[in-house]
Amino acid sequence: MSVEHPVAELPAVAEPVPGPRLPVPDRDGAAPVVQPAPAHETLTDMQDSDTPPLADDTPIARAAQAAVTAMARVGDPLPRPAQTRVIVVANQKGGVGKTTTTVNLAASLALHGARVLVIDLDPQGNASTALGIDHHAEVPSIYDVLVEGKPLADVVQPVIDVEGLFCCPATIDLAGAEIELVSLVARESRLQRAIAAYEQPLDYILIDCPPSLGLLTVNAMVAGREVLIPIQCEYYALEGLGQLLRNVDLVRAHLNPALHVSTILLTMYDARTRLASQVAEEVRNHFTTEVLRTSIPRSVRVSEAPSYGQTVLTYDPGSSGALSYLEAAREIALRGAEADAAAEVSYAAGGASGVYAQRPHGLEQHMDQQHSTMEGNR
Repeated sequence: MSVEHPVAELPAVAEPVPGPRLPVPDRDGAAPVVQPAPAHETLTDMQDSDTPPLADDTPIARAAQAAVTAMARVGDPLPRPAQTRVIVVANQKGGVGKTTTTVNLAASLALHGARVLVIDLDPQGNASTALGIDHHAEVPSIYDVLVEGKPLADVVQPVIDVEGLFCCPATIDLAGAEIELVSLVARESRLQRAIAAYEQPLDYILIDCPPSLGLLTVNAMVAGREVLIPIQCEYYALEGLGQLLRNVDLVRAHLNPALHVSTILLTMYDARTRLASQVAEEVRNHFTTEVLRTSIPRSVRVSEAPSYGQTVLTYDPGSSGALSYLEAAREIALRGAEADAAAEVSYAAGGASGVYAQRPHGLEQHMDQQHSTMEGNR
């Protein structure tokens, strides 16, 4: 009896892969002659309808496209303030992004065509480092302005990477300035007088304060009209906020009636954590008009930029940190333009009310109640 063996199915022949191929030698060993493509025929013309387009969605291509988009945004004009806006960047807690916020907002505003001066009032001199300005002991600095009475114009240096951006550097000598200022006449207003005597036209002056509430920070608050508070999206960053706002009230009551908290910026925001979202929600609930819509995310590029003596705007303009600071600067400029007329009326009427004095206590009490809840959610 014959047995029928199943016939094995031959594997299907794969479709040829589209694209150029190397010449295959024939049976006699001679390579076939390949006719060159016409000179006018490009690679795009050689591809038929079934050939996929060339891939350009690579990390480098995406980064380049983001950088181009960011620089295109820079070209958009922003309203210039009617008079110089002196903004004090202050928070007595360290590590919340004061210096990073100061230099990157200043660079963003300058890239939009504004003339911006950064005054480094921190003895560590990190703002000077981020802007590529030398600040060793022999360099004329803000110390000479405050203690020795040197004109501010003799100390200010231009920032090479960003046109329209200037820096007044800080040196380690500033560490002893608070002790030396104690015996000087009008010690709280020495920076104010130096800025008033500065004759170069400026749109913005951003003052980077040290992480304390000492005499240097008081000098900055007397010299400025606006306070910008960077707040890290963590619980501990809120604990000292009440004391800072009380100091603002004291300076406004006794030394500078025009001083007010105009801006609160959420920094180091990590959307992956529940704690960051809760802290951001608490701050926005208590400071509905002061908090910017834009928050600054955690970004490696922002941390890397100072090691190259640059801001993130020049180091990696397409990064998430650079785009966020550009948007925050735009928001600050637009808010200032809208508030100019109303602020003038408010200042002429005798300054802002005591709303800031009442908020710290309520905020601290509310955050104490939320602390146990946050601990449980962690």
